[in-house]
Amino acid sequence: MATEVKLPRLGQGMESGTIVKWLKAEGDQVAKGDPLYELDTDKVTQEVEAEADGVLLKIAVSSGEVEVGRTIGMIGAEGEEVSVEEPAAASDGDAGDEGAPQSAEKPAEAPARAPDRAEGRKASADKAEAQPAPANGAAPAGSGGRVKASPLARRIARERGIDLTGIGGTGPDGRIVAEDVERAEAAPAPTAGAAAPVRSGEVEVVELTATRKTIARRLTEAWQAPVFQLTTSVDMTRALELRERLVARLQEGEAKPTVGDLLTKVCAAALRRHPAVNAHFAGDAIHRFPWAHVGIAVAAPGGLVVPVIRDADRKSIAEIAVDRAALVSRARAGKLKRADLEDGTFTISNLGPFGVEQFIAVLNPPQAAILAVGSTEEKAVARDGQVVIAPVMMLTITCDHRAIDGADGAEFLRTVKEWLEEPALAL
Repeated sequence: MATEVKLPRLGQGMESGTIVKWLKAEGDQVAKGDPLYELDTDKVTQEVEAEADGVLLKIAVSSGEVEVGRTIGMIGAEGEEVSVEEPAAASDGDAGDEGAPQSAEKPAEAPARAPDRAEGRKASADKAEAQPAPANGAAPAGSGGRVKASPLARRIARERGIDLTGIGGTGPDGRIVAEDVERAEAAPAPTAGAAAPVRSGEVEVVELTATRKTIARRLTEAWQAPVFQLTTSVDMTRALELRERLVARLQEGEAKPTVGDLLTKVCAAALRRHPAVNAHFAGDAIHRFPWAHVGIAVAAPGGLVVPVIRDADRKSIAEIAVDRAALVSRARAGKLKRADLEDGTFTISNLGPFGVEQFIAVLNPPQAAILAVGSTEEKAVARDGQVVIAPVMMLTITCDHRAIDGADGAEFLRTVKEWLEEPALAL
């Protein structure tokens, strides 16, 4: 008997997700645990694995937002007849709109099998040779003035600045799919003397992904919180010396500790000393934690994410470096899991690598504090009555005043400063 593929609930509070693309086509053999499709949730885009062995008999929803628990496909024995209750078909005028659910009567966009893909490529090439490209960005003849393209194809085209007009579609009814856009991008540039493309002058409209919507919502919540900021400068001479010693002891293949890893360790230790800062504001209560799960703000392709280094207070700098390297790699590859992003008690946002000397970070609710880290710059400082040049880093903490008093924030920041200037005190 066929097994229904239902949209899973990947975390508490998740009500829906957006199917980005299927990694298997109808008729493909599927093994339990195989990556089946990509799902964009409110926190991360991740691959969802098949929960049964068999053949992917039906893709009921090819892309778009789907509520948790809805049947989106069927896996069963080859040749088995299946039926899925599907949403009402969209009108012809809406068939290609990005972000709209696909019509139940339209075949799902999924990776084509080799013979189908080859035929589609040949048909696309023949069509391109037989018909000149439309002038002035006009839609192909017979299209009624609009280009038929899948949501994923439109998104790729927007991101890469590719004009969909003139691209031959290999999807159903000549629909442009993602592979067509990627093939067009890889095509040779026009030779000298060829007519230059005409700019359409259209405004680029970037639809918010589920991740970006969550960022917008959470930052709006954070902006409404009554916050205060505290800033201090840190002489990083001893911290940089310690980092150099740690790097010198590395074995081949080990993750190289960064200044950020040292800062994570110091902050985690300081959070255990100052539990008022290691807290969440929960509306009618303040939750203070006996562990330090430190979030690291990372700029990922889909937007800012904050993967969490768990129990950072109990780990060595080398262990933190390993965790950080793995999390950042997964974040930039779009492979983070929800568990990587949950349970953080405090966040560090480091713009030092971008040359930013000082800035104010926005809270990451429900966390009650976030530390903004600037670049380390050579500056004149007073030391033992003498003016010397030293590497100086600026730290600014933003605190939710509903959970943290000014004195608590100041004590935490002073401890971080002291331990960075004398790392042995924290280690």
